[in-house]
Amino acid sequence: MSEMTPQTTNYRVADLPQNQPTKFEIIPNKETLSALAAELDLQDLRKVRFKGEISGFGKADWQLNARLGATVIQSCVVTLAPVTTRIEVDIQRRFVSTIELPEEVDGEVEMPEDENAELLGTHIDVDQVLAEALALNLPLYPRADGAEISESVFTEPGKKAMTDEDTRPFAGLASLRDKLAGSDGDQGEN
Repeated sequence: MSEMTPQTTNYRVADLPQNQPTKFEIIPNKETLSALAAELDLQDLRKVRFKGEISGFGKADWQLNARLGATVIQSCVVTLAPVTTRIEVDIQRRFVSTIELPEEVDGEVEMPEDENAELLGTHIDVDQVLAEALALNLPLYPRADGAEISESVFTEPGKKAMTDEDTRPFAGLASLRDKLAGSDGDQGEN
């Protein structure tokens, strides 16, 4: 078994043993956590641990399997209050020597079948994988307990305020239907 080398986060592919896994464990220092929190627009980032291994996959490809644990503090989308979330997720990346690019059809390109596959370069940067995995697993709309969006109504004095219900695409159809039904009834009496 390889020894854990927490100082090394950027592995040169030519130096990786093909027949046994290379283990790693990253626990970022405070400066790194602060920089990553700023990059991801987080209020705070704590207790980050990225532990796993890189192993040979096929003849010229590599696979990274790891577990990411992190405590993130984001702003609530409603109240801006701090929202703390614990992230625990398994991460898998495949670094392949060749990737078949899908054909472009009408200016669009299909997603490849293996979304975890990346083109293999000269190095595998585990710090970069950690940052990408964290960004992809953040809650999109963190909400504090009990936070609800209430309806705000603004208008000029003396006028009827427009509500959220009035802005719905089919909100006026019911009253229009009723008006038309009423006018049809009036025409029938003449």
